[in-house]
Amino acid sequence: MDGVPPNAESFESLIGAFLDYLTVECGLSDNTVAAYRRDLFKFLRHLAERHVARLDLMTTDRVVGFLMALKRDGAHVNTIARHLVAIRMFFRFLWTEGHTPKEIASVLQSPKLWRSLPDVLNEQEVSRLVAAPDAKTPLGARDRAILEMLYATGARVSEVANMTVEAVNLEMGMARCFGKGRKERLVPLGEPAITALTDYIERARPLLLGARSSPHLFVSRRSLRLSRESIWRLVNKYAKAAGIAKNVTPHTLRHSFATHLLEHGADLRVVQELLGHANVATTEIYTHVDRSRLRRIHKQFHPRG
Repeated sequence: MDGVPPNAESFESLIGAFLDYLTVECGLSDNTVAAYRRDLFKFLRHLAERHVARLDLMTTDRVVGFLMALKRDGAHVNTIARHLVAIRMFFRFLWTEGHTPKEIASVLQSPKLWRSLPDVLNEQEVSRLVAAPDAKTPLGARDRAILEMLYATGARVSEVANMTVEAVNLEMGMARCFGKGRKERLVPLGEPAITALTDYIERARPLLLGARSSPHLFVSRRSLRLSRESIWRLVNKYAKAAGIAKNVTPHTLRHSFATHLLEHGADLRVVQELLGHANVATTEIYTHVDRSRLRRIHKQFHPRG
């Protein structure tokens, strides 16, 4: 190389040399080498779109920009991690071969902390979602109560599926959730959830049960406990009915619950308690939220905002 910056074709030839190294020196399988090829040429296309055609223009920020582009496009965290591994190995190879004076990607850590969050609904989307069921029908009243329960408590879908009638105290406005390891916690219910649950328990649930009985709060047409899978399906169905383009699951409502609490000023430790997290570090993933809100707060309260 002797200090001559390579052009775009040289990038391709360097990737070719790296792939040969993986095959000959490392003995990797054809499928593995093909996966590295796909990932690296995707990275190369990303660089070409940004007119980065020379190795001396490469920076760590270029790598981060590519990974963040993958994330924005909806790539799973495992896919992002795989691309990162390919890029790190490629630049380590370039460094050992003397093509670059430093390992550009060595400072990057594997995105273990880039936890894959479901899409968070905004408050208007939540309102549309919970309004989607026809509450005049027994099933619609049940489904609205489920949606309100998920959002009001931030409960896991398994906690809602296993909830008993006795676990809900509408007079106190509280629900008892049993989380991992049967750890119990009390979570307040807001007025919309209390209203929906009252209608369901007093009017719709007896119609679904008929002459039968069940200890479970949410029951099917056949008076069986509503399964986790059934709740997943109904959440997805009503999200589509509400015109929400995001991938909405029961866990989306749990994430939305936590996100909205923090956006409105709730203490992180309180949110931790409501979610039933054993470690506050788990709850801290929700502090990713809403950079626009941070900018608004800074502008509002900073003397030079």
